[in-house]
Amino acid sequence: MAIEFTRDDWTRIGETYGAWWAGELGRPVINVAVTGRDPGRAAPAEQHAFAAQYGLETPVERIVDAWDYDLCCRRYPGDAFPSTWLNFGAGVLAAFCGARLEPAEDTVWFHPPDERPISELDLTYRSDSPWLGRIKALAHAAMDRWDGLVQVGQTDLGGNLDVVSTFRPGEKLLLDLYDHPDDVRRITWAEHELWFRSFEEIDAALQPTNPGYSCWTPIFATEPYYMLQCDFSYMISPQMFDDFVKPELAASCKRLAHPFYHLDGPGQLAHLDSLLEIPELAGVQWIPGAGQPGQDAWPDVHRRIHAAGKRIQLYGGPEVLDAVAEQIGDAGGIVLIGEVGPEDEPKLIEALKRYGAV
Repeated sequence: MAIEFTRDDWTRIGETYGAWWAGELGRPVINVAVTGRDPGRAAPAEQHAFAAQYGLETPVERIVDAWDYDLCCRRYPGDAFPSTWLNFGAGVLAAFCGARLEPAEDTVWFHPPDERPISELDLTYRSDSPWLGRIKALAHAAMDRWDGLVQVGQTDLGGNLDVVSTFRPGEKLLLDLYDHPDDVRRITWAEHELWFRSFEEIDAALQPTNPGYSCWTPIFATEPYYMLQCDFSYMISPQMFDDFVKPELAASCKRLAHPFYHLDGPGQLAHLDSLLEIPELAGVQWIPGAGQPGQDAWPDVHRRIHAAGKRIQLYGGPEVLDAVAEQIGDAGGIVLIGEVGPEDEPKLIEALKRYGAV
């Protein structure tokens, strides 16, 4: 059985998301799929959450087939669409610069090839990296298999200082901010260029067949979109964020048509107001983190984002959207991403009708 989606559906999705990005939709985007569809075939013998967990000897066509099976198990009402992404672990740019990639049971680790002082650190882009080649081969295979019926998201290249911290692990990079600030800035801007070189090389393997742009957070756009981040900033002061993180982040926002920021955990809230000052930043994804109250328990955070004229991305079901929309008094700038089981489909359909998404 094929994926339950058509070319006409993609025309509708493109128009919907285009209007949302332009601020002309007048309602939220609700990208919530329904699981439990019978795919009409047996499950693949091997399925992994991370593409890096498949051995390099595994044919890329077999990985794409496993993705296809998963997509066939879903239906896509409202603003939902079939999507997957090139998941090789957060910060895979480090592997393109010589770090050793180690797949684990539920994550991917990156280890520096050696340890050297930051004054001697010079990140060298390796165009012959087996992992870069693997990602591009998988992108080509996905384009061949689906011919634009599935949106394939960009890999998680990583946040800038997050990647640098791979080569300066532990507390070393934190100390470098005090002891060698000029070298941190040098490496940061060098990596900025490598980040976009990687983005463009991988994008060339996806376009023009891919319907558009997405990443590990599947917000659809017909122009370059990405979920930027810097988890390292959890450990630094607002003053250091403004010195070492914000300038590069602002430059990245200028190079992308639709940049979002992944605000991960209460430790990053100290940087929110500074982030919201970046004119080109389109929106914020607030993730409270493990052990914290859910997304709907942070009305002040969402009000600050909304007051700055930025969009908000939420995870979950319609109840999360309802709660946050009530808190900020407006649902139009929200995009909700998630999935529900068939038992919750009636509630989803009711919400789609209520918000005008069907």
